[in-house]
Amino acid sequence: MNQNKVELIDYYGGDKAIARAAWTSTQIDVEAKSPEQIEDLIANKLWNNGSGKPHKTPFERGIVEFNITCEQASHIHLLKHRLANINGESARYKELREDKFYLPEDWKDIIPSIKQDVAGDDWYQILDIYTQIGNDLYHNALKDLTSVLGRKRAKESARYFKTMNSQLTLSVMMNMSCFHNFYTLRHDDAAQKEIQWIAEDMLSCIKNIPNNPFKSTIKAFNL
Repeated sequence: MNQNKVELIDYYGGDKAIARAAWTSTQIDVEAKSPEQIEDLIANKLWNNGSGKPHKTPFERGIVEFNITCEQASHIHLLKHRLANINGESARYKELREDKFYLPEDWKDIIPSIKQDVAGDDWYQILDIYTQIGNDLYHNALKDLTSVLGRKRAKESARYFKTMNSQLTLSVMMNMSCFHNFYTLRHDDAAQKEIQWIAEDMLSCIKNIPNNPFKSTIKAFNL
């Protein structure tokens, strides 16, 4: 069993790249500007410019790239609204041998009110056992289906035994304008807890990049 995991693997641009894009029309040399001038541009002329409509295009010059290991529900949340460029492990092209899966810690010690067919002292243990049964069925079905349906069809259909808490590792890239939109939507109290935690970890990764290249942007976002 694995917890969901967020890892920043690369980034492109930063506050200077965002400022350079904004100043293109006036041909201002961003290297001649102080950090305070760049921060003022980003905060007061681009994002919080008084119009209520941020000038978002320059923020597309700042890009962050993550590896995210998460369950299927969070995968769907990441895919919705077309906020990011996402590639991930494909159960259609390979057998998922690692059997990564997620168990919600807050299910521990919640006792079933009715006896279940799957043994377990609480719902956490029941989900653990149920998931492992599904993984065993996946591998066994894949073997037997292959001889009849062929390897391709067997792989793409045997995954129906995989449970919703099965984890995949995703390559996720988004620009800073999209990151603000994603964070606002997915770190909200109404969002599912797992995607809230992923959004929080993504922000923490960005804040901890050496030399803090997105410092002014994150400050303007009020994050």
